[in-house]
Amino acid sequence: MLNYQRYKRVPVVNMLEREWPNREIEKAPVWCSVDLRDGNQALVEPMVVEEKIEMFNLLVKLGFKEIEIGFPSASQIEYDFLRQLVERKLIPDDVTVQVLVQCREHLIKRTFESLQGIKRAIVHIYNSTSTLQRDVVFHMNKEEIKKIATDGTELVKKYAKDFDGEIILEYSPESFTGTELDYALEVCSAVQDIWQPTKENKIIFNLPSTVEMTTPNVYADQIEWMNKHFKDRENIILSIHPHNDRGTSVAASELALLAGADRIEGTLFGNGERTGNVDILNIAYNMFSQGINPNLELEHINEIIEVYERCCKIPVHIRHPYAGKLVFTAFSGSHQDAINKGVKAMKERNSEIWEIPYLPIDPKDIGREYEPIVRINSQSGKGGVAFVMDTYFGFKLPKGMHKEFADVIQKIAERQGEVAPEQIMENFRQEYLNKKEPYHLLRCKFSDINDKDTHVTLEFEKNGIFGKQEAEGNGPIDAVKNVLIAETGREFKILDYSEHALEAGSNAQAAAYIHLLDVKTGSTTYGVGVSSNITRASIRALFCAVNRLL
Repeated sequence: MLNYQRYKRVPVVNMLEREWPNREIEKAPVWCSVDLRDGNQALVEPMVVEEKIEMFNLLVKLGFKEIEIGFPSASQIEYDFLRQLVERKLIPDDVTVQVLVQCREHLIKRTFESLQGIKRAIVHIYNSTSTLQRDVVFHMNKEEIKKIATDGTELVKKYAKDFDGEIILEYSPESFTGTELDYALEVCSAVQDIWQPTKENKIIFNLPSTVEMTTPNVYADQIEWMNKHFKDRENIILSIHPHNDRGTSVAASELALLAGADRIEGTLFGNGERTGNVDILNIAYNMFSQGINPNLELEHINEIIEVYERCCKIPVHIRHPYAGKLVFTAFSGSHQDAINKGVKAMKERNSEIWEIPYLPIDPKDIGREYEPIVRINSQSGKGGVAFVMDTYFGFKLPKGMHKEFADVIQKIAERQGEVAPEQIMENFRQEYLNKKEPYHLLRCKFSDINDKDTHVTLEFEKNGIFGKQEAEGNGPIDAVKNVLIAETGREFKILDYSEHALEAGSNAQAAAYIHLLDVKTGSTTYGVGVSSNITRASIRALFCAVNRLL
């Protein structure tokens, strides 16, 4: 049995008048990518300089205006990378690079050396403030921990004074979620008093969920409490840096935005230490799906995946909410049927608003294709097979025919697993279009007897032997049916008939469908015929149905 008694609950925030539950997300936050620091440091094989540059260029292309590029004082490769960005003039004027540094003078000095030639940079200092780390890691009291933060701020201020460019200070009380709120505020306020931010030159207070410790609503309460208790709030950018230890970083981030956060630090696809950082793409696409401009260029998800997987050597999960290979597919028959009907309804209504069951966004909007939306396996239903036949090949099967043909495909799927559209079409040909035994239509000639009746001369093969018959009926199809009744000695009744064009233009083909009953046995089946002549398509459909019944 799980020894759950080893663990204790994390205290919640006593907030009776929280406001965030009544709010809605209305705009995108300031996005800060930490792929090149938090993401890179968590790689089995960290990126080399050229891979870092490729990732940086991708982030710029996606529209990130703030990019944390690493820890230049702690690693030569990260120092060299930053210098490459400067010397090769790869940092656009509207992009601010961010560097992380501990609150130690020699590291801060080295950091400012790495920043020479940059017009605008964020210097991000941090120290852990949680009760646990104060106790077991640093063996320091609250005043001593606070002094680390204030000393670091003084040092940044000292070196920023002689720096030929703009410096923005970011301070993180690391392990914020494990820190008493009043103490986290006390440390931040002490940093604020030294830095003296203004409305024009704000300070960034980053409140990280360094370790996700409880439910997202508690993190939202913590953010709202800080948001309400910061002094001179207009001089502050409230940033969050959620991790994903409990698998709820996206929810925690969205609730934190409701609670007053202005800025989110995260990574593409949630890469990072342990279970990773919050997935910025996930949040941004969530906003997009609600009609909110995410202020990122995310139309080409496949390109993002390609660069990310090559630089990080990590595959994107097949069930990633937007980038996964299978997320715009539907194996379930009921899902497939609903998607089919939704697409049809949108076309019929000529609607500009995307409303399709089970598909929160149009895959085309992010560079995905419709082709893999419906995939057929043994769990698929009749609607899915019909959708494939319509979407891929233009055959709009009558509703009553859906199950008949789906049963054929399901037997194949039970043997081999997934069935590709091409294989579905091949079986459609075998079951219907090429069903020429025992009766194969050769030629037919019609002549009108009067306004109602038609005479037909029919040439055919029965099991390869030539035959010729004549009959009359109240139209071409009825006349041919009467030939087949006489020839087979069976009584047939046409239950339903439908037709449609398969393609436009002068060479258009038509498809005809006949639902046929064997009166004596009660058996029914569908026949399908295709021809550029609709009458011939109908006769072929009738022959197909008779062959299937026989």
